[in-house]
Amino acid sequence: MIAVVYAHPYPMHSRACRVLLGAIESLPGVSVRSLYDRYPDFDIDAAAEQAALAEARLVVWMHPLYWYTAPALMKLWFEQVLVKGWAYGEDGDALAGKDCLWVTTTGGDEIAFSPEGRHGHRIDAFAPVVEQTARFCGMNWLEPFVVHGAHIISDAALHEAAERLRQRVQQWSEGQKALEPQMNTDEHR
Repeated sequence: MIAVVYAHPYPMHSRACRVLLGAIESLPGVSVRSLYDRYPDFDIDAAAEQAALAEARLVVWMHPLYWYTAPALMKLWFEQVLVKGWAYGEDGDALAGKDCLWVTTTGGDEIAFSPEGRHGHRIDAFAPVVEQTARFCGMNWLEPFVVHGAHIISDAALHEAAERLRQRVQQWSEGQKALEPQMNTDEHR
């Protein structure tokens, strides 16, 4: 199973995240946890979120980049769901060994996210907080998937990016199936 934790503060106004989510939500085994739809009052059901994560082998954290990190409800979700004794610390191994894929969109294009650009750094300079959150919980950090220029990217380029994300998640899923133990049919006749 793949748990997609989706946090867009304005999901009805989303362009890029909506297309990316649409590309993977219909894949077999994908469960979407749309935080701003589920918890508009920010009253997170931590037990329900933990149950969804416990079933997953891949956790996808998808959101637009807000002030160089995750939106507020995603940060609160980290605080209330990834708690000591469950996600880290003594007996906190519920996420250990699971894969984590960070999918994010930016308002600025790639030039804006360069040493010479408006933000003064490449996007990977803003990944350590999210990456360390995953690693602190014992998760395997996968190469992030980033779409720049969410407001200006052409429809064609956005749909190409969505297809690349879909292919990446499908390849991960197929790789997991290949790792599953195969039943020896000779022994079960």
